[in-house]
Amino acid sequence: MHSESDKTEAPPSKTQRKREADALQALGETLVGLPEARLAAIELPDRLREAVMEARRIKARGGRRRQLQYIGKLMRSIDAEPIRAALDDFTRRDRRAAKAFRQLEALRDRLIAEGDAALGEVLERFPHCDRQHLRQLMRQARKDQAADKAAGLRALFRYLRELSETAS
Repeated sequence: MHSESDKTEAPPSKTQRKREADALQALGETLVGLPEARLAAIELPDRLREAVMEARRIKARGGRRRQLQYIGKLMRSIDAEPIRAALDDFTRRDRRAAKAFRQLEALRDRLIAEGDAALGEVLERFPHCDRQHLRQLMRQARKDQAADKAAGLRALFRYLRELSETAS
């Protein structure tokens, strides 16, 4: 016969607790490696923020390792899900930005390769586009590409990026 207490879950094993502690320490290590602006955007307890800032200053390997362990210990006493969610949000934004960058590069390359055929797509996508300026940038980019220069390519890409940002 099984009693009600037998049906409750057993506490996590030592191995499971160790895995969770290692995961929190790795999360703390990620916080240490974040750029200043991103770290400031994450809501952290003061002690944890101070520990992360201290870990950034420590250069000695042993001292840094101990500081990371301390950060892991502090992480065990807080709810780490909001931190994970913020880091996931940064990752999603980075992926979206990289995808948009690649799409603009491909559009620039099509404008140079196809000329007026691709121009219609740009004008449709960005109705506020200055057609004459865009054609001028395309001509310059083609000329620079033939001369193995990058200035015209960069100028065309910058203009497409500006159009994209104003359309958003």
